[in-house]
Amino acid sequence: MTKLSGKGIGLRTPHYREFLSSAVNIDWLEVHSENYFGEGGFDLFVLDQLAQRYPISLHGVGLGLGSVYGTQEHHLKKLKSLVNRVQPALVSEHLCWGSIAGRHLNDLLPLLLSEQALNLVSERVDYMQNFLQRQILVENVSTYLRYVDDAMSESEFLIALSQRTGCGILLDVNNLYVNQCNHQEDARQAIAAFAKLPKNIIGEVHLAGHTKLSHSVIDDHGSCVAKPVWDLYRELCSSISPNIPTLIEWDTQIPSLSVLLNEANKIDTFRQPVCVSHE
Repeated sequence: MTKLSGKGIGLRTPHYREFLSSAVNIDWLEVHSENYFGEGGFDLFVLDQLAQRYPISLHGVGLGLGSVYGTQEHHLKKLKSLVNRVQPALVSEHLCWGSIAGRHLNDLLPLLLSEQALNLVSERVDYMQNFLQRQILVENVSTYLRYVDDAMSESEFLIALSQRTGCGILLDVNNLYVNQCNHQEDARQAIAAFAKLPKNIIGEVHLAGHTKLSHSVIDDHGSCVAKPVWDLYRELCSSISPNIPTLIEWDTQIPSLSVLLNEANKIDTFRQPVCVSHE
């Protein structure tokens, strides 16, 4: 298992051929775990090949750690098989729920941020880490509502979850910004809270594009990273660490590989502190 460092991009189907035919100048790749749960096929063939060349981060989108229905052992068995196959540097999931009454809703739905929910998710994370025999990262999500009975902020919830279970945190900076716009939350305050944690707790950072509508901001991963998100990322690098592995997510309206790599190359620029002239 190789440790992640530097900058990464999400591996997407339109770019398979370019990755297979030549070396691509990127430090690591992230894939959505569920896309590779099959026992064969071209997708898994590509991942097998690229896992020999690049460190891999497995990013789950379907487990729904906060769903009430149970531990989804069938899902975890498939994930463990994939983990054993590609030996990823990181495994991550989202702080969300996504299933009710046996029906999977195919979305990352927001949790009630309560002590009861914290107990439930802590149990699920403990179970998942014991099942996989490794630490996982849990990611903050973008949301379009908050509950009136929330007892804590999302950052407080994630920090408590990490302290209880030993899990790491995947910090999505675009999601912090989206929630700031949608709920008047303070993204910089959240970063300051995470900065008080041991440096190795934040194991990965996500950056992505969003769409601004008249009534909300949508986390659609379909464009370049916006300037306010880059500004937050610079602050994160300054207050936490400039060396956290950082990914560009681009999942809709997928551009050419060269455009995606150019966006990833901006990461190094924003890791550097701003130079202030005193003339």
